Amino acid sequence: MSEPAASAAGSLLDVNGLLENPVFAGGFGLASLGAALAFARRGALASAGLIRRRLLVNVEISRQDPAYPWILAWLSEPRPQTSFLAKRLTRINKLSVTTATSTTPNGPTQASFFLQPGYGRHIVKYKHAYIAVNREKQSTAKTNTGEPHETLELTTLYAHRHIFEDVFTEARGLALRANEGKTVVYSVRNFDWVPLGIPRRKRPLASVVLDKGVKEDIVNDARDFLARRQWYVDRGIPYRRGYLLYGPPGSGKSSFIQALAGELDYSVAMINLSEIGVTDDKLAFLLTKLPERSIVLLEDADSAFVNRRRRDADGYSGGTVTFSGLLNALDGLSAGEERIAFLTTNHIELLDPALIRPGRVDMMVRIGEATRYQAAQMWDRFYGDVDHDGVNRERFLARLDELGLFRDVVEGANPIRTSTAAIQGLFLFNKNDMEGAINMAEGLIPQKLEAEP
Repeated sequence: MSEPAASAAGSLLDVNGLLENPVFAGGFGLASLGAALAFARRGALASAGLIRRRLLVNVEISRQDPAYPWILAWLSEPRPQTSFLAKRLTRINKLSVTTATSTTPNGPTQASFFLQPGYGRHIVKYKHAYIAVNREKQSTAKTNTGEPHETLELTTLYAHRHIFEDVFTEARGLALRANEGKTVVYSVRNFDWVPLGIPRRKRPLASVVLDKGVKEDIVNDARDFLARRQWYVDRGIPYRRGYLLYGPPGSGKSSFIQALAGELDYSVAMINLSEIGVTDDKLAFLLTKLPERSIVLLEDADSAFVNRRRRDADGYSGGTVTFSGLLNALDGLSAGEERIAFLTTNHIELLDPALIRPGRVDMMVRIGEATRYQAAQMWDRFYGDVDHDGVNRERFLARLDELGLFRDVVEGANPIRTSTAAIQGLFLFNKNDMEGAINMAEGLIPQKLEAEP
């Protein structure tokens, strides 16, 4: 036999020897079995994932989405089940609570507890479909607040995917009914709009007494704007409306805006421009993501002009919103549409004509000191049920005339004026005493307070 042939025969014998070795054969078999099982497991997982994608449908809702609290409230609604299986599967054993408090006259503070599904997995049955719910808190967090991200995932059979339309519609209707007859006021927290306390009862428009015709003009203009959306679109005009209410403090500017929001069934999104931390970028960003059906209220518009002067001795130069930043937020490239904006100021003389031009401010209204008409209307609201013939009302108005509160000039001096807030305070102090209100009318004259030496 030649040498190569002998070498080949030796190698073959070595392989056969290895295979005949029980230790090697056992290890090889185990390795082969492990590889086969790993391959089978991977195939099973892939098949399960494919089946899951084909048979199930998921909807993920982030906490930043407006629908997040709606769905939580919808999940908290009781749904009595009749079948044995549904009763067992749809039990929610892990809950979280949100507490709201309210005060009562001459009584303790009342608290209401709102229970909702906690973090984890739950199952609910809605109509004919079972929906798996997974509420999860993520490990990541917002960079500006440190608040962890949360997600809510709803899963059901693909054949029942259309049930989600009914879920969101019902959750939205539930949220609307919860706020029915109330006005939600939003404030700024970092870069988000958050409700300022619990929703407030709508303030009746009649409870805010302005001078004759003023209230009606603004309400009619706002209603006309809301009814003309397509008119703006057809003409390529930005669909937004701006109002400026100016006048002395206590004249009812903010109160009227709250009442108007209730009349239009809108909420109020409030920004104080004099607040430290409200920058140009932040203002522009907030105005582009307003809550739906909201009136944006920019208070103290004159504070944006303070930055035109040098810093005070304490280093504070007023609000951090600049004049150009305010203009761009109202009518620049970053300005949003479908918006009603109200600006208020006590010092209109500080405003620049560039701010109050049409397009930024379409309607300017002075809400000033109390007039005879307003004083009479307020008297009727407080005492009209007992002063049927109006005799005491005329006595009260005559007393205000004697004090010179309705005359522009008194003996060559500066005019003496009072505010509707002062008149309301007088009436509140004398709720059931018309005579006391008349006798104390002299207290409506503004007083100059000086510090004691």
